[in-house]
Amino acid sequence: MLKAIDIMTPDPVTLSPETDIRSAVALLIEKKINGAPVVDAKGKLVGVLCQSDLVAQHKQVTMPSLFSMLDGFIALSSREDFEREIRKIAASTVADAMTPHAKSVSPHTPIDEIATVMVNEKLYTLPVVDGGKLVGVVGKEDILRTLLEHHDAKA
Repeated sequence: MLKAIDIMTPDPVTLSPETDIRSAVALLIEKKINGAPVVDAKGKLVGVLCQSDLVAQHKQVTMPSLFSMLDGFIALSSREDFEREIRKIAASTVADAMTPHAKSVSPHTPIDEIATVMVNEKLYTLPVVDGGKLVGVVGKEDILRTLLEHHDAKA
């Protein structure tokens, strides 16, 4: 069975947490990619910035729901979620807009596990990490390419 190392893009386009949003958007558009891993100066994965993180800057703010009880108010959603949403909307750097603690796979993760993560968690750019270092990226196009190759082999 194919593994991440067999289908990944080695040496992917990366961003640093300090990159400004305009430069990040321009890079994603120029390279025609959905997202890019965010790595620190030592090459350690610190997050992923996807187009959806950037589109979120134009969404309406969801005000926290409150429940009134005995002349008091109880928040029905967490303050942390609200603050995270505001930070993303107002982001000026990749660090503010990215998804931190991003899901990643190892070079030896089987393709069926990768596809399952992508579908179940709606993640279409998965960093491939080995020993704490970014070694590649598996995108939905990489999975689709294997479908073409499998189909061509049957024909």
